[in-house]
This record gives sequence, C-alpha cells and structure tokens, in this order.
Amino acid sequence: MDCVMKLASERAVVIFTLSSCCMCHTVARLFRDLGVNAVVHELDQDPRGKEMEKALLKMLGKGPSVPVVFIGGKLVGGTNKVMSLHLGGELVPMLRNAGALWL
Repeated sequence: MDCVMKLASERAVVIFTLSSCCMCHTVARLFRDLGVNAVVHELDQDPRGKEMEKALLKMLGKGPSVPVVFIGGKLVGGTNKVMSLHLGGELVPMLRNAGALWL
C-alpha cells in the first residue's frame, strides 16, 4: 500500500488502470478532455501491478480495483464516483483546488 500512496502523490491527478479496461480508458479520457495532465499507471505493465491492484481493492473496499483516481494525493474512487462528481459539478473545483486546472 505504501507504493500506491507514494505513486498517488507524485502529481495532482493519478489514475491506476489496466490497459485492457474500457472504463479505465474512459476515465483517463475524461481528465484529458478537461485539460488535466494526469499520470496514468497501467498495472498490467508494472512488475508490481498485481500487488498494487490488491492494495487498491483493499483501499476501495469493494467493486472493481480499476480505474482508481487520486486527486491531490487523496483517494477519490473509481468510475462511478468520478462520474458522479463530474455530473454534479464537483470534479472541476476539486481539480482546481489540487492544482490540476488553472482556469
């Protein structure tokens, strides 16, 4: 879990994904379309990926282990949480507060 938290704090927005996951691509695309330069860690491309995936699932408590989004080093959640925040108008202010957006 320490590895995940270290990686999660390396930039304002960090997304943990799997390269074959369509929802991972969707979430990453949302942030790109918003103008956010997120760091994307594809767990299936990392030798520690399985270990990190287990840690993320433990942090989430339920549901799929990816995608998982961290904003400002804090766990936001997966696809449902990110989309709920976006549709509710709360995602962009979070991104601004974390320094991921300047406008």
